[in-house]
Amino acid sequence: MERWVLMMFCVCFGAAMGSFLNVVAERSCVGRQWWGSERSRCSSCGQVLRWRDLVPVVSWIALGGRCRYCGAPIGWSCLLTEGTGALVGGLLAWRWGASPALLLAATACAGLFLSSLTDLYDRSVHDVVPLASGAAALLLRLLGGTGALVDGLLGVALGFAVIALLIALSRGGMGWGDGTLMAGTGAALGWKLTILALYLGFMIGGVVALLLIALGKVRRKDALPLVPFLALGSVVTLLAGPQILAFIGISAAWPW
Repeated sequence: MERWVLMMFCVCFGAAMGSFLNVVAERSCVGRQWWGSERSRCSSCGQVLRWRDLVPVVSWIALGGRCRYCGAPIGWSCLLTEGTGALVGGLLAWRWGASPALLLAATACAGLFLSSLTDLYDRSVHDVVPLASGAAALLLRLLGGTGALVDGLLGVALGFAVIALLIALSRGGMGWGDGTLMAGTGAALGWKLTILALYLGFMIGGVVALLLIALGKVRRKDALPLVPFLALGSVVTLLAGPQILAFIGISAAWPW
């Protein structure tokens, strides 16, 4: 019963965070303020939205994806980000329960989610986001002692070093934002899971790219945003990484 209560809480909290981080990403990409007295408004008519218009997932469905005041389409991005936040929140709670691992995983996912959105919206990663996520993860690792902190620092170094090497090999084909993203994520994952997250992220990105090329959606030389794939690989690692490592005889360190 306690696990189900926690899962429902994390589903609701994840949906709310998905909505909030989507607003942060959209406004940051166009230089608008998202904090302080700034209110949520319809992008078409400018009407200030009330609480009943802002209930994650529920409001979008109830309004049929349209503004209550002018009838303009709200856009699928709102529903998708809120639904993704709810799904990830529920899965993390189901996997880790009430534990330091849940806090660490949620911290990593918040940074990954926001960075994925900014990469999709304007092909940029705001370095302060993964760096703040990584700093928070290192503070949480203090709960596990010196060994856990060192593991996080090794994850930072490894995550950044791998991307830096790829940037050098690609001669600028990748951006440094990918490096700060994996540095911040590595702080939460530790060095072993960081290797797995990078592997899964690149594999998922490669498979999706091949499918898009086969379907004629992109050409071979077209650039695709990398951060969402790295984020997806990291989320899969947060959910199944310890079992994958155990299958090949490697144990994940605290708190995994």
